[in-house]
Amino acid sequence: MCDISIREYIRWLPDVASEPTSTIVLTTPQRRFVDIRVLKPAASADGAGDAVLSLSRLDWAIAGTSSSAMIPSRNDSSKEIKHSQWAHWIDSRSADCDGVIDEGDMFDDPSDLALTLETGRMLNPATGVDADYEEVWRSEPIQMVPGPGGEAAVTCLALQMEGSGEGVKRGLLVRLGQYCQAFARDGDEIALERLKWDPDQQRWASLVRIGRLEFPTDIATCLAHEARIDDEVKVGSTVWKVIERL
Repeated sequence: MCDISIREYIRWLPDVASEPTSTIVLTTPQRRFVDIRVLKPAASADGAGDAVLSLSRLDWAIAGTSSSAMIPSRNDSSKEIKHSQWAHWIDSRSADCDGVIDEGDMFDDPSDLALTLETGRMLNPATGVDADYEEVWRSEPIQMVPGPGGEAAVTCLALQMEGSGEGVKRGLLVRLGQYCQAFARDGDEIALERLKWDPDQQRWASLVRIGRLEFPTDIATCLAHEARIDDEVKVGSTVWKVIERL
């Protein structure tokens, strides 16, 4: 199931909740995800206009695959809870992230089905110590963006880049409904971009851009209706391949 998740807040227990970032996670039907977290006030989840940021504005960017399963509750083994995992394929905080997996327990909010509470334990970057945390995520409805000339709308498109040689050279782009996010790493060089469809202007607006690496965003947005599985697109010196389309 594909999803647009926007974080409402994070809380490192026992501290109070806050949201210092604009955090959006796009997840494809095959569970590939691009998670971009940019420090405020440089960008907001519903901001508009081009924004080119320095790397210092990046809190965290991750791309990889996710999975979920029902497991017995720690507090009551007769009850089951949803446990999710996120396997890192690219990570802005580490060049070597193979084998890194984040985990959390997910609880739906009965008063608002668009909200999900995630609880778990991970490294608090502010203290350098593992700590219990809570995050609340809002699932945003996926909007259909019209294709040019009446072409059928594309709900989801994912492209991947992986180079050979020394060092990590990987990239993942996910276009889901009205959002498009891309994240790539070439050795120590990091780049990312977030775009959103502007229905008033009838165009794709770049909300966040960091780094110099190029992305096939035109293919994923304006030309998505022409893309087919296994199509390859050369961008600069890299080749991106279409790996999902819906």
